Amino acid sequence: ENKIFAHPLPFNVIPHIDKFQENGYTKEEMKVTWETRKICGLADDFPVSCTAVRIPTARAHSESIVALFEKPVDVAAARKALEEAPGVKLVDDVDNMKYPMPLTATGQYDIEVGRLRENIAFDNALEFFVCGDQLLRGAALNAVIVAEAMVENGALKTKAV
Repeated sequence: ENKIFAHPLPFNVIPHIDKFQENGYTKEEMKVTWETRKICGLADDFPVSCTAVRIPTARAHSESIVALFEKPVDVAAARKALEEAPGVKLVDDVDNMKYPMPLTATGQYDIEVGRLRENIAFDNALEFFVCGDQLLRGAALNAVIVAEAMVENGALKTKAV
């Protein structure tokens, strides 16, 4: 008997988190869409879509991402940018079977990024996979990091009282 989920979770993947909405997406999928736009400073009509699935992992979120660009993608340049990005750990050595996984991302503050490649379905698109420990690198820590960056670049100024 499944008392928490509609289906057994062990050895399974359930593409259903939260309530289904009228548009066919779940509330969790819409939250990801809204939060992505907000965090990245994107317009409300910027195209973002996802499918959220429940997987039996202890405490890591994972995402497969396809990012579309106006110009052709340079995978080597993207790899270099990700290697230098704070809070990111590039794990992208498929020859040695090293790529982001919940087991390796758990317990780390940095987000693992890998499986970088040009997307074959869309022009000017980069596809990659990410995993992160949602307890260590979740919304609260990200908010602190964004606030610190805003203080540093002058976007967030304190008011004199």
